[in-house]
Amino acid sequence: MFNRRKFLESSLLSSAGMVFAKKLPANNFSENKIITGNPIVISTWSFGQAANAEAWKTLNAGGRALDAVEAGAKIPEADLNNHSVGRAGYPDRDGHVTLDACIMDENSGCGSVMCIEHIAHPISVARLVMEKTPHVVLSGDGALQFALENGFKKEELLTPESEKAWKEWLKNSKYKPVINSEEKSYGNKSTASNIAVGENNHDTIGIIAMDAKGDMSGACTTSGMAFKMRGRVGDSPIIGAGLFVDNEIGAATSTGVGEEVIRIVGSHLVVEYMRQGLSPQDACKKTLERIIKRNPIKRDDLQVGFLALNKKGEYGAFAIQKGFVYSVKNKNEEKVYASPSWFD
Repeated sequence: MFNRRKFLESSLLSSAGMVFAKKLPANNFSENKIITGNPIVISTWSFGQAANAEAWKTLNAGGRALDAVEAGAKIPEADLNNHSVGRAGYPDRDGHVTLDACIMDENSGCGSVMCIEHIAHPISVARLVMEKTPHVVLSGDGALQFALENGFKKEELLTPESEKAWKEWLKNSKYKPVINSEEKSYGNKSTASNIAVGENNHDTIGIIAMDAKGDMSGACTTSGMAFKMRGRVGDSPIIGAGLFVDNEIGAATSTGVGEEVIRIVGSHLVVEYMRQGLSPQDACKKTLERIIKRNPIKRDDLQVGFLALNKKGEYGAFAIQKGFVYSVKNKNEEKVYASPSWFD
């Protein structure tokens, strides 16, 4: 199939090669990959364990990190007990379940869908946007049209449980989000009564992997804040905010209040701090300083967590408030770790 993006990239590279071939030594064009032989996958929250387990099937078989993160992200998207990701996500204030997702590969290829309805696996649509179009982002009805044209099934995503929670919320229609913590969000599942008063209403699965060749990819998918304004988009489907991958340096993803992450282009900033030599954990912490400077006093409605992996296979996280946890799987371990936090 003709791929306009790859054609343009090839043309540009060919032109550049003719201009600079005599000035640059041949070894400047080497890929300089790190062959780890030890693939790894990390993801946000404890429900990331199931996503990691699915991703590991691909990684352990020598597969590509991109395939691994897509397969992993589809697990929470299909989980009917998870009301912050995928088909069981809570709706917006008008009763529409709208989903956001993005994906990025080792070649800086990226794709995203925003406010897509009726599609259970937006992460797979995002991948097709990356691979089949000259664009990065499709949104709303256009994203749905693209998905249907590419064989995705149109489904009703508003589950009876989600509809019950929405109708309970409508009694007062007050929107006052309370930050997620691991104890509230998944270990102790949300109910219609606590979601109605604004608890446990925003969360994300961000997943990053490095395969045996040392190539990295990432994915991020969410249903966004429960009972959000129609059309609201957070950081999750925005390349550089909710997810960023630089195959020379590392990758990062985020969770929490997306508006705060967007303001600092958070995941890209984490990767840039790693480029400067900071460890993944220190890079996450340094990035959060940008948010803390504007919000120096602890707020119950503000949580952001970053998670990062570098090319050495080192990983780390940091959050504004305690409660954020992340999941790790490689050939040596399969664990959930509590992230350090600014307000511990």
